[in-house]
Amino acid sequence: MILSSIVNLAKICAAKQVRHVVLSPGSRCAPLTMAFVRHPDISVKTVSDERSAAFIALGTARQLRQPTALVCTSGSAAYNYAPAIAEAFFQQIPLVIFTADRPPEWIDQLDGQTIRQRDIYGRHVKGSYELPVGQTEADLWYTNRMVAEAINLSNSYPPGPVHINVPVREPFYPQADEQMDFASPIKIIEQIPAVTKLGEADLSDLQQAFQTFDKKLIVCGQHVYDARLWKTLARFHTQQQVPVIADVITNMHIPLSIRHADVLLAQKDEQLLSELQPDLLITFGLSVMSKNLKLFLRKHRPKEHWHIQPSGNTADTFQSLTKVIHTQPVTFFTDMLTESEAKPQQAAYFQRWNREEANARQWMDQFFMNDTTQDAGEFAAIQQLLQALPDGANLHLANSMTVRYVNLLGLHDTQRTVEVFANRGTSGIDGSNSTAVGVTFATDKLNVLVTGDMAFFYDRNAFWHNYTLPNLRILLLNNQGGGIFHMIEGPARQPELEEYFVTRQALNAENTARDFGMAYQRVNLVQQEDMHKLSSMIDELLHSPSDNSCILEVVTDNKINTKVFNHYKQWVQQQSM
Repeated sequence: MILSSIVNLAKICAAKQVRHVVLSPGSRCAPLTMAFVRHPDISVKTVSDERSAAFIALGTARQLRQPTALVCTSGSAAYNYAPAIAEAFFQQIPLVIFTADRPPEWIDQLDGQTIRQRDIYGRHVKGSYELPVGQTEADLWYTNRMVAEAINLSNSYPPGPVHINVPVREPFYPQADEQMDFASPIKIIEQIPAVTKLGEADLSDLQQAFQTFDKKLIVCGQHVYDARLWKTLARFHTQQQVPVIADVITNMHIPLSIRHADVLLAQKDEQLLSELQPDLLITFGLSVMSKNLKLFLRKHRPKEHWHIQPSGNTADTFQSLTKVIHTQPVTFFTDMLTESEAKPQQAAYFQRWNREEANARQWMDQFFMNDTTQDAGEFAAIQQLLQALPDGANLHLANSMTVRYVNLLGLHDTQRTVEVFANRGTSGIDGSNSTAVGVTFATDKLNVLVTGDMAFFYDRNAFWHNYTLPNLRILLLNNQGGGIFHMIEGPARQPELEEYFVTRQALNAENTARDFGMAYQRVNLVQQEDMHKLSSMIDELLHSPSDNSCILEVVTDNKINTKVFNHYKQWVQQQSM
C-alpha cells in the first residue's frame, strides 16, 4: 500500500501551490510517482534523463515564478540533478527536490542503487530534510511539518532549491483496488511574506544623500521580466536623469537605457572613461554579463555604491559596496521619486552616457553594413533573428558566444516585452535546451532558443519525452566545435588550442530532428549562394505553424566567425578614436 506520509506529500504540495512536477521513472520512487500522478490538482511530466528533467523543472519554475517539484529514484539518479540545482540556487529559482532513498539501515551495506543521499547537494540548496520512515502519529506530524517548512523556505527571499530525502520501504506499488485519499483535510503551515519597507528616517536620509551626488548611475543585474518595476524604473531614470545600464539578461529594456555598455566601454580613451565614472552607483538584481562593465567599475570606482535587495547575502561584484538597502527595487525607486529636477551636472552626465550609447549603436549598424562583413556568419545570423523577433516572445540564450553576441547587439525598442532567459547563475552550457523546454511547458508564448552546436548536442535529451512543443523554435549555430576558444586571447595563443580546447564534432541536427519529430531546415552560410536564403528562413522559423518544435540549423565556419569577431573589435576601437 502507498503510505499515508507519501500521499500527504502530494496533498501538501498541491495546497501550497506546487502544482507542477517533473519526475524520472524508477522503482524506489514509485510511491511518490503514484501520489503525484493521481492527485487531481497536480500536473506531472515524465522525463527519463534526470539531468534534463532538473533543468526542465528549473525552466518551468522560472516561467511560473512558483516552485516546481522534482522526483527521482535512489542512487546516482539524484546526483544528475546537481547542475540544475546549482543553477537554480544562484538564479534564485524555487525547486522542491524529492529523492527516494533506501531506509537508513541499508545505507553503506552494499545494497543496490544506494549512495549517501543525506545532504547530497551541500551548500547549493537552501535546506536539506530527511523524512522519517515510520508511520506513527508523531512521524506523520513530523513529515508534514518538514515538507511545509521546506516549501516555505523555497519560496522565501531569496527563493531557491530545497531537498527532501524520502526513505521508502517495500512494497512500492499500490494494490489494484487501492484508493488514495486526497480529499480529507490536512494541516498546512502557511507563511506570510515579510514586507521590506524602509522606515521614514532611513528613507529621508537616503533621499538627502542621493541629492548630494553629481553623477549617479544605475546598473541592473539579471532579473525576471517585471512590468511594474520596468515602468517605475523608466519613470525614475527619465525624471531624475540617471543613466540605466541594462544587459540583455536584465529584462529592463526601457527607453534610453544603456544597452551597449560592452561596446562603448571597450574604448581605450581614459579621459572618456573618467568622465563616465559615477559618484553614486545603484545596483539591483543578480549577475552582470558585461566583462567590460565590470572592469570599468572596478577601476573607476564610485564614492558610494548602494545595492537594493529585500534580504540575504550581498555580493560586492564591483569592489565598491558601501550600503545594502533591504527593500524591493520597485519600492526603492518609487520612494525615491521626487518632483525636483536633476542638477545640471547630473543632466550633463546623463547626456554623456546617452551620446556614447548612440555612438555604440551607430558603430554596430555600420559594422553590419560594411562590405567586408557581408559574410559575417553567426554574428549576422543572430542580428537577423533579433530584427525579426516579435514582441512578446520568450528569448532563450545558450551560454558561450550566443549570449555574448546577443548582448552586444541588444534588443530593439519595439521588443520591450520580450523576456530573456539565460542560465547565468553558473553560466554552463549543460541545460540550455532543457530550460527552454521547461519554460515552453508552462506557457503558450512563442519560445525562441538561440544556441551553439556544443550546447545543443550536449543537451539533446531535453527532447526525449512524450510531449510536443509547437511553440518552441530553435536557431542552431553549428560551427563544428567550441568556437569561443578561437575568440578569447588566452587559449587562442596556445599550441594546444585545436586538440584540447576546441571540441571538434561533425554532427548536424537532422537526425535529432527526425528522432523527435521536429521540423528541420538547414542553411550553409559557408556557401555564398545560401546567404540570401537566411532572412526568409528565419522568418519561416518564427512564423510558420507547426505541430512540434522547429529547428533552423545555420552552418558557419569557425575561421570566418573568428575573423569577423576580431574585425568587430578592431572596428569599435577605430570608430572610438
